[in-house]
Amino acid sequence: MMNNFPITLILNGKEITQEVEPRLTLTDFIRNDCGLTGTHIGCEHGVCGACTVTVDNLPVRSCLMLAVQADGCTVETVESLVKEDGTLNPLQQAFADNHGLQCGFCTPGFLMTLDRLLKENSNPSEEEIRKAISGNLCRCTGYANIIKAVKQTTQLADGKAVCKS
Repeated sequence: MMNNFPITLILNGKEITQEVEPRLTLTDFIRNDCGLTGTHIGCEHGVCGACTVTVDNLPVRSCLMLAVQADGCTVETVESLVKEDGTLNPLQQAFADNHGLQCGFCTPGFLMTLDRLLKENSNPSEEEIRKAISGNLCRCTGYANIIKAVKQTTQLADGKAVCKS
C-alpha cells in the first residue's frame, strides 16, 4: 500500500492542496482530481504534446510529470486562457478564425505551447513558430492554419488590420 503525499500548487490562479499517490501523473491530477478536462491525454509518452500545460511558465508534458513534482509550482491549463467573461482570448479566436483546429484533440497542447511563445516573443517569425510547435502533433495536418492563427494574433497585438482569408 502506498502512502499519499500532500501537495499544494496554484492551478489556474487557485491554490489547491490535496494528498496524492506518488505515481499519479500531473495529467491525471488535473483531469480526474481537479475536473479540468481541457488537458488531453494522447500518447502518454510525451511525444504528441496534447497534454501540454505550463508549470512555472514553462511548457511541460503533463503526462511525463508527476503531480508531486508540481508541489509548490504554478500550473496553467488551457482553461486559463479563456477571459473572465467567457470569451476566447486572441490566440483562441485566431485558431477559430483561421481553421487552426480540425478535430480539436491536439488544440489545447498547441494553444499552451503558443501562448508561452507569444509571452516570450510577441512577433515570432514563421521559423520560430514552427520550431515552437515542432513537439506538438496534429493528425489532421492543420499546421499551416495554426501558423496563420499565430500570425493573426501577432497582427492584432501590433494593432494592424487583420485579413481573414
